[in-house]
Amino acid sequence: MEPRKVDAIRALGYNVNQNGDDLDYLGKTPPSESDIDTKYASMIADWDAQEYARDRQPEYPSIPDQLDKIYHSGINEWKKDIKAVKDKYPKPW
Repeated sequence: MEPRKVDAIRALGYNVNQNGDDLDYLGKTPPSESDIDTKYASMIADWDAQEYARDRQPEYPSIPDQLDKIYHSGINEWKKDIKAVKDKYPKPW
């Protein structure tokens, strides 16, 4: 699931309760908006960098099907199937 600002706040080490748009910092001083925005931007960048992995996931066969492929057709045939998905959704780097 794509990160939310409250996730950034929690990643900064704050234990918060959320009620709608309201946040309760449980008696502690909240972090600065700048700190929240910086952490949130970092989390979004990490999320975006993993898009290829999220795109690949539904196209890979299940693990039992992959093992069956290896058993019946050999590792090289299995590698071809997996490589097709990896080629379709390459890593961005």
